[in-house]
Amino acid sequence: MSRPAVNAFLLVAAAYMLLPLTWLLFAATKSLPDLYGTPGFAFAHLNLGANLSAVAAEGDGVFFRWYLNSVLYAGLGAGLGGLISVACGYAFDKYDWPGKDQLFGLVLLGVLVPTTATALPLYLLASKIGVVNTFWAVFVPSLVHPFGVYLARVLSAGYVPGEVLEAARSDGADELRTFRSVALPMLLPAYVTIFLFQFTGIWNNFFLPLIMLSDQRLFPLSLGLYSWNTQVTAFPEYSTLVITGSLLSVVPLLLVFVLLQRFWRAGMTAGSVK
Repeated sequence: MSRPAVNAFLLVAAAYMLLPLTWLLFAATKSLPDLYGTPGFAFAHLNLGANLSAVAAEGDGVFFRWYLNSVLYAGLGAGLGGLISVACGYAFDKYDWPGKDQLFGLVLLGVLVPTTATALPLYLLASKIGVVNTFWAVFVPSLVHPFGVYLARVLSAGYVPGEVLEAARSDGADELRTFRSVALPMLLPAYVTIFLFQFTGIWNNFFLPLIMLSDQRLFPLSLGLYSWNTQVTAFPEYSTLVITGSLLSVVPLLLVFVLLQRFWRAGMTAGSVK
C-alpha cells in the first residue's frame, strides 16, 4: 500500500478508537437536560464540577470504594501475576524437564479458552472452598494468565542470553539468585509488557466479579457502574453519574500506558532484530 493509503487507514482507525472517548469527555461536562438536548460533540453549560460532586456523594462515596477495589484487583493482580508469568516463561525457556513441551501445550490451550468460559467453573470451585463474595474470589483467578506465560517465554528467548546465565553460575550463583539478580532485570521490559496486558484485562473484567460478588463494597468499577446503569430507566439522573464515572475510570489506564510505554515498546520489539 502507498504511504497516503496507509496514513488514511491509520487516521480512520485512530478516529474509531478516539471518537467514543471524545464523546465521553463532552458528555461528562453536561447537566442532564444538556446531555439529551445538545449535540454529542459540543460543549454546553460547564457542569463537570457538579457531576463530580454528585458521583462523590452517591451512596456515601461508594464510587471511590469501587475505585480502590479496581486498583487493588488490577494493580496487585497484574504486579504479582506478571511476576508469576515471567518466572514460568523463564523456566520454560531456560530449563529442560520431562513433559515440558506437553505442559507448554496446555498453557497454549489455556490461551485459546475465553475467560468467560472459565467463570462458571471458577465460581463452583470458589463455592466449594467458601470464598464466594470475598476479595480473593476475584483476585486469585487474576494471577493466572496463560498468554503472559507464552509471551514471557518468547521474550526470555529474546532478552536473556544463555551465556550470561552460565557466567553467573560459574561465579557461584544458585538458580534462584541467577534469576533474581541476572535474568529478572534483563526481563524488565517483558515484565512491564505483561503487566500492561494483565492490568488492562483485570481493570475491564466484568463477568467474573458479576457472578462472584454480591456485596457492593467489593465491586470493581466495571460492576459498580453497571449497577448504576441498570437504574437509569427509573432514575434518569443516574445517566450523568455513569458517564462521569466512566470518564474517571479511564484515567488509570491512560496513566499506566503513558508512564510505561517505553518499556512496552521495547518488550513488543524484543527479538525482532538480531
